Amino acid sequence: MNLLKTLAAISSMTMLSRVTGLLRETLFARAFGAGAYTDAFIVAFRIPNLLRRLFAEGAFSQAFVPILSEYKVQHGQEASKTLADHVATTLVWATLLVSALGILGAPLFVYLIATGLSKQPDAFDAAVWMTRLMFPYISFMSFVALSGGILNTWRQFKIPAFTPVLLNLSFIAASLLLQSHLAQPIYAMAIAVFVGGLLQVGLQIPALIKIGMLPRLSLNPAVGLRDPGVRRVLKKMGPAVFAVSAAQISLMINTSIASRLAEGSISWLSYADRLMEFPTALLGVALGTILLPSLSKANADGDPEEYSSLLDWGLRLTFLLALPAAVGLATLAVPLIATLFHYGKFSAEAVTMSAQPLIAYSAGLIGIILVKTLAPAFYAKQDIRTPVKIALGVLLATQLMNLLFVPYIAVAGLALSIGLGACLNATFLYRGLRKRGVYTPKPGWALFTGKLLLACGAMGASGWFCAARIDWLGMQSHALLRAGALLLVVCLCGLVYFGALFAMGFRFRDFRRVAR
Repeated sequence: MNLLKTLAAISSMTMLSRVTGLLRETLFARAFGAGAYTDAFIVAFRIPNLLRRLFAEGAFSQAFVPILSEYKVQHGQEASKTLADHVATTLVWATLLVSALGILGAPLFVYLIATGLSKQPDAFDAAVWMTRLMFPYISFMSFVALSGGILNTWRQFKIPAFTPVLLNLSFIAASLLLQSHLAQPIYAMAIAVFVGGLLQVGLQIPALIKIGMLPRLSLNPAVGLRDPGVRRVLKKMGPAVFAVSAAQISLMINTSIASRLAEGSISWLSYADRLMEFPTALLGVALGTILLPSLSKANADGDPEEYSSLLDWGLRLTFLLALPAAVGLATLAVPLIATLFHYGKFSAEAVTMSAQPLIAYSAGLIGIILVKTLAPAFYAKQDIRTPVKIALGVLLATQLMNLLFVPYIAVAGLALSIGLGACLNATFLYRGLRKRGVYTPKPGWALFTGKLLLACGAMGASGWFCAARIDWLGMQSHALLRAGALLLVVCLCGLVYFGALFAMGFRFRDFRRVAR
């Protein structure tokens, strides 16, 4: 399998997801702006979304994929199918129980996550109603995560990468067609989450049938728990919850802190977060998706040289693409926010305030993406404890940084803490891999990094020079012209960056990689 070609395919699907995601955010900003009710929706969605990342996508995938890969390599299709059946039964029943508890306890959860909303009773009640409607989303996404783990292990990457597009399309339809017909328009977004979850489940079924791996669910949840393979997954998944969720828990704590800052702070942080997630998904998530099953196979095959070589390839690609993304977000923060969101109820003040956390995020973007490249190296070896220890330490460090930064730079301090915390996380993960002899860097890293820094400097200077000569806020009534101007500046930055690298001897064929 050509990994660079596969990465490009996954990234193209992810790009479609992120483009539709930005369209959904643009429509959301136009319709609702940044205020108490948008804060209420973001809080309500964040609760089931956090649980989705903890129990469905993140921790579950990191625990399940290496064990499923082991079954596939060592025991064959039939044993793998039985494991998938039993894991699916356990996961779906567990998330249904959690959903029921979440619906009952929604007022308490909303209060704990965003205590500041309690000062605005209408917004608080709206958050509770939307939380209850959206809690079943974690059950839908647990099945989607299971499907994604199976399909990725069978190296069927496109369906899992495309799946999030359906949620975005549901949001877009609700923004355009539904919200104007409701007494409380923001409720349309909660309905979109529920419908989007159902659509994502439906997409998985034909793909799983095609490879003969559609799980059969049992009405008896104890059936799955009796399987030794399921118990292994659960044993690995418990610690993985902490390892994968450190940034998410920090984000939840940040939401609580932001709810006590100026009105709209949660929304400003969320808009910045959406843009930060664009390069994170295109590169970090895509690389992690490819690396985990490939590293798991190398580990199952007992091939340490291939293991280290895969990591080196992933890290070089991360630096090649994440560094210019970070420079671009910092340099073009206002142009990006203004072009995408500065319409309707989204004010000029909201542009300025959302740009501040985006710039802060850019300082730690390389760390955020590196974690998604380095962590699979531990999970593929079924080593969960090391990332857990690191994640807990980073969580504490992040909150200490909040105490330092927030009093001075408000909501931007929350983003800066997460970014710098991710850099600490990546540093300790890297040191752990080197100390264990799992990863040995190939020669040429110093020269490689120096060339990247020179190219990023040239790109950043070019982008800043051009962006500073355009009145991005003043072009609010000329949406197409502003979008065209941003596209030209972004293209110029790309030409300068890759042109500089080409002049210094870089060739994309040097990054081709074929998995064994």
